[in-house]
Amino acid sequence: MATPSSPFAFFDELFNKIGERLQPPAWAVHEIQHRAVLFLNHVLQQEPEAQQRLVRQQGRVVQFQWRFVTMQLVATPAGLLDLAPEGATPELTLTVTQDSPFDIVRSSLRGDKPAVQITGDVQLAAEVNWLVDHVRWDVEDDLARLIGDVPAHAIGTGARRVVAALRKFVGDRTGRAAAASGAE
Repeated sequence: MATPSSPFAFFDELFNKIGERLQPPAWAVHEIQHRAVLFLNHVLQQEPEAQQRLVRQQGRVVQFQWRFVTMQLVATPAGLLDLAPEGATPELTLTVTQDSPFDIVRSSLRGDKPAVQITGDVQLAAEVNWLVDHVRWDVEDDLARLIGDVPAHAIGTGARRVVAALRKFVGDRTGRAAAASGAE
């Protein structure tokens, strides 16, 4: 949660109010979820080990929750993901406990996973954790298909530098904030 001195406190409060009052129509939620599944499957298709692990979990349902957003996925026989049918009972529920999207971004920039409450099957949770730890989107490879290897590599190098600078900035601010709170 953002502290009162945080520059993002206003945006956190605004995000909370908008999220409570404005709910997108069901068709829009379904389309967004469908696009997310297509993206996840694109990434999974680049990792044969991930697909093999998902084949072993076929038919099992995992529910993801964050604030007012819920999504249920099921592992397919092809080792990919699909939206779970309506009314499916999840065998594993993963609930992101960090409310603030800014806190999630901050922890991601530090290289940390967001805080998650896990309920359900331990073996399935271990497989999901393996996927989170080992499967990465190769943005540079996808970009190379569009614009060529050299420009994609240049953009990738620049993006890695920006991310490294953001991580350093977030780490420096976090370190200074911890030192200031310890001095009080």
